[in-house]
Amino acid sequence: MNTEEIISSILDSWNKPIVFVDNEHIIRYMNEPALKHYAKWGNIIGKDIFHCHNSKSRDIILKLYEQMKQGENEVLITDNEKHKVYMRAVKDKSGNLLGYCERYEPPDR
Repeated sequence: MNTEEIISSILDSWNKPIVFVDNEHIIRYMNEPALKHYAKWGNIIGKDIFHCHNSKSRDIILKLYEQMKQGENEVLITDNEKHKVYMRAVKDKSGNLLGYCERYEPPDR
C-alpha cells in the first residue's frame, strides 16, 4: 500500500465529508462521506467548486480564500442545528497555500 492509499483510507474512515479544493478552486479530492453527501451533483472531482455553489456562496468562498492567503488557517462558514462547516487552509511544509478543504463537525447544541 502506498502513502496516497493510506492517506485516502484515513480520510475515508472519517464519518464526515472532507473536500479539498486547490488554488484554482478545482475540487481535487473528496473522501467517501463527501462523495455520498454530494452525490446529487454527480462526479465533481476535477470541476470548479463554483459549479455547485450559488453566487452568494461564491462571494463568501472567495472572501475566505483571500483571508487564507493572508494567513488565516480556518474559518467557520456554517453553524446550524445539523452541523458546523469549516473552511480550512491546506499548506505545504514551507507554509505555502495549496488550497483549502471543507470539513464538518457536529453542532454544539
